[in-house]
Amino acid sequence: MSQTVGRTRLAYARSWHLVDIGSDPRALGRIASSIALTLMGKHKPIFDPSTDCGDYVVAIDCANLHTTGKKRFQKLYRTHTTRPGSLKEISMDRMIAKWGGGEVLRKAVSGMLPKNRLRKERLARLKTFEGRSHPYTENLLTVSVGGGQGIAEHPDVKKALAEAKQNTEVPASRPLSC
Repeated sequence: MSQTVGRTRLAYARSWHLVDIGSDPRALGRIASSIALTLMGKHKPIFDPSTDCGDYVVAIDCANLHTTGKKRFQKLYRTHTTRPGSLKEISMDRMIAKWGGGEVLRKAVSGMLPKNRLRKERLARLKTFEGRSHPYTENLLTVSVGGGQGIAEHPDVKKALAEAKQNTEVPASRPLSC
């Protein structure tokens, strides 16, 4: 297969993924690693580490972030300006109270992205929200499985299937006699 077949504008098009943190049973690290893979574009067949081909991720309900063990109270985030006496520490629980669970998720995903020039651009495509409402509902790609309207129920598809069925019907033949 040619190298140029998959490298079209459609292949580099970015889609929007929705992650519901509140209803996801996975812990913070597991969710963050899957978000990091989506932001990098590793789920696409055209993935190249030197190009930015990842997608957008909308994480909702970050206030209900789930961690295992005592991480929520014992994990510390440290910042230092390299000046003497400027070390600041804040626990995860206080960070959630001060800036919300979205900032904790953003820090976890940031630590899992490669430390290169594409890191800020990839992290900018992560949109976090404390509640369930967000302004990106029109951008999200929705795929209905089971309960929603499937592809066969779409009016245009029904019409095309009916026309194809009429064109391929075989006229009834006489019964064979022995």
